Amino acid sequence: NGAEKMKQEIPIAKAKFTPDQTFVIFILALTQFTVVLDFMVMSPLGDMLMKSMSLTTSQFGFSVSAYAFSAGISGLLTAGFADRYDRKTLLLFFYIGFIVGTLLCGLATSYPLLIAARIVTGVFGGVIGSIAMAIVTDLFPIEQRGRVMGFMMMGFGASQVLGIPISLYLANTWGWQAP
Repeated sequence: NGAEKMKQEIPIAKAKFTPDQTFVIFILALTQFTVVLDFMVMSPLGDMLMKSMSLTTSQFGFSVSAYAFSAGISGLLTAGFADRYDRKTLLLFFYIGFIVGTLLCGLATSYPLLIAARIVTGVFGGVIGSIAMAIVTDLFPIEQRGRVMGFMMMGFGASQVLGIPISLYLANTWGWQAP
């Protein structure tokens, strides 16, 4: 059978990751965790945020969508020049911008400031996932990429399973700005 013959010819590498590779995987998974959490945490904080800033449901909906729209536009614009720069530098630049945007969200005292902060966060956070995937293809042999991407996606799941409940605890303890 051709499929069985092909299976026998393809060796499955189970090589352990080096300490440097493990560190890279951890950093990439952490970026996934924080970026996804930043986007996802807005919805569970909706009631607190709407009461705190006296927002209507449509205003709140726009504050959630502002991130997604700016992330999409940022992804399209970045695609044209991203390969011209070192991936590590690019990731660092966009992650710093993402952190600044996230801090601005927590410091926002009015609806326009919140929208501006969500747009900044989306512009920078929207391309981090694709940069991380490009780093994986640059640093890991093809035999390891599936495992590496699996660990990265664990950051995605952990943001929902761990990040949101922890964020809600922080919000209930210190206010919606804490997470």
